[in-house]
Amino acid sequence: MQVRTEILSFEGEVGNIECALDRPSGEIRGWALVLHPHPLHGGARNNKVVTTIARACAEHGLMALRPNFRGVGDSAGEFDHARGETTDMLRLVAQFQERYPEAAAGQWLMAGFSFGTAVAAQLYSELAAQSLRTPDRLILTGTAVERFRFRDVSVPEDTLLVHGEADEVVPLSEAMEFARGHGLPMVVIPDSTHFFHGRLLVLRHLVQQSLGALELS
Repeated sequence: MQVRTEILSFEGEVGNIECALDRPSGEIRGWALVLHPHPLHGGARNNKVVTTIARACAEHGLMALRPNFRGVGDSAGEFDHARGETTDMLRLVAQFQERYPEAAAGQWLMAGFSFGTAVAAQLYSELAAQSLRTPDRLILTGTAVERFRFRDVSVPEDTLLVHGEADEVVPLSEAMEFARGHGLPMVVIPDSTHFFHGRLLVLRHLVQQSLGALELS
């Protein structure tokens, strides 16, 4: 399936949120929100892990939205340790659903990588706390939720956790602690580093499997 990418903006708490939107050429089945790693360490919407997940989603028929967090690219503001970023994403979700009602009515997947997992998990929790619609599937890769957690976190039991055995940024033991605390299984990719070098096809396959399971549920 061909994928077309466009650049667009939403309005966050402190101004512009620059995004890339990957559009499938065929039927729109829903949408995906894919969140990037730490902004102060080169994290941006064009990160390879982020684009790998987004591509898998777009090929499944989901409009895949890849925002830049505060201070990255043309997004306004400064790094806010996941607090402001979560607030921005809460606003972005509401605006996306209003702007693209057809996609919003379908399947909704939310994924985060590294720092993006902290925003994704806390955004999921905030949506649930406000009795708003939560994503149908949550995918956390290179989980670093506890490093940037500012509120209680509750994630669904079918959350997909993916981690590299040789992760040099977030040790496997740290990710296991998060999984244990939430009663979640975790997929560990042998010999994989934090950025899944040489293992992106494996990650893509895992996302595709999760999307396939979502389709059957």
